[in-house]
Amino acid sequence: MVSTEQVSQAGRRVTTQRVSHAGRLALRILVAAGLAVDAYVHADLASTYDAIHASISQGDLFRIEAGVASAAALIVLVAGRRAAFALALGVAASAFGAIMLYRYVNVGALGPLPNMYEPAWFTEKSIAAVAEAGAAVLAACGLLWEVRWKRH
Repeated sequence: MVSTEQVSQAGRRVTTQRVSHAGRLALRILVAAGLAVDAYVHADLASTYDAIHASISQGDLFRIEAGVASAAALIVLVAGRRAAFALALGVAASAFGAIMLYRYVNVGALGPLPNMYEPAWFTEKSIAAVAEAGAAVLAACGLLWEVRWKRH
């Protein structure tokens, strides 16, 4: 005989699994969306920065960032596991760190990298910063979620 308590516990388990799955899916979509916005902005602005160069132009760096962010977005959507969230966190956090560094600090040229100091905010730059920060925070949440539930 199955008790009422056992049925209730089984029902809670199924509901929890559905919520967990839906939450993970929403998190994956939001992280990918933030990375996609980052990729679009960098691809859109790349030609504007082609004239700023050392061994490599800032435009080329923007194209590389667009490609890496696009790949990370796809990986998070397709895989959605610990490694995917870690990759997304690394891409988004490094992009956000770079945009903040070069906004507030005149670093100068670093080896093959050009001087990318730009002490101003404009619409696309602001959108990229918000998307990168949001993707980084959400990817960190996804990574913690995966670690917490020991998903591989």
